[in-house]
Amino acid sequence: MKKNVQAFIDEQIKSIRNQVGDNKVLLALSGGVDSSVVAALLIKAIGGEKVVCIHVNHGLMRKGESEEVIEVFGNQLKAQLIYIDASERFLKKLEGISDPEQKRKIIGTEFIEVFSEEAHKLNGIKFLAQGTIYPDIIESEAKIKAHHNVGGLPDDMDFELVEPLKSLYKNEVRECGKALGLPESMVYRQPFPGPGLGVRCLGAVTRDRLEAVRESDAILREEFKNAGLEGKVWQYFTLVPDFKNYGVRDNARSYEYPVIIRAVNTIDAMTAEIEHVEWAVLDKITRRIIHEVKGVNRVCYDLTPKPTGTIEWE
Repeated sequence: MKKNVQAFIDEQIKSIRNQVGDNKVLLALSGGVDSSVVAALLIKAIGGEKVVCIHVNHGLMRKGESEEVIEVFGNQLKAQLIYIDASERFLKKLEGISDPEQKRKIIGTEFIEVFSEEAHKLNGIKFLAQGTIYPDIIESEAKIKAHHNVGGLPDDMDFELVEPLKSLYKNEVRECGKALGLPESMVYRQPFPGPGLGVRCLGAVTRDRLEAVRESDAILREEFKNAGLEGKVWQYFTLVPDFKNYGVRDNARSYEYPVIIRAVNTIDAMTAEIEHVEWAVLDKITRRIIHEVKGVNRVCYDLTPKPTGTIEWE
């Protein structure tokens, strides 16, 4: 980290207090490292009673993700957690939308609208905290891709943004999380994009492919953990494209979706190298996916580094 971690934390605590004063702050709490570190900073700066954490299930979460967020933040850490199941609302908005940037903007805008509605119920909260980090800003300004927390916000947004991590890279955010006393399971949690599985269900989001992404991703994460790769590989996930391919199932011709596996290592998320996974592990994952995930008959492994590819496909 370019500056002393504790000095950065102290600086941000002072900045938050100066910006927010005695007001409450609404926090988009996905459960990922960025929003978790923001939550810890806010609580340290203004106290938990002034931090209202909202977890929105947009129907694009990984398997068991929302349940885990509720358990960790609501039951264990006793945060002021509001859970909103808006999955049908998001999926309806995404029907027929195949352009990646349009999908991201729809999801980002809908997020802010959900927060705005909830804020009115909470008697006029003026501040919205976000886990924006420096790579998000760089990629958005360079038009590599839009981020839900950088642009795509309604012009009439009633919130003033609080973004204490916007000068940091992901590895620096993790350092802050450790210094703030967050558990390692939270600090080293798998990165997850704001639009969630919406950008891993390639093209227009359909319920069958979304479920295929969710189930195949759960298998991948389980097998990586069993193989001792959970803490060694920076990010790994599955994608399902919007086309089918021919195969053979039960001695008959099948016409089903492929699943693509991506696993990368990086320090700052600006560049990334491919993880060389042992064949036996990939073979087991492949066999499980094609036998356990409905509508899937082929598994591929993405070997593209960043650049030329980005970490996510969309």
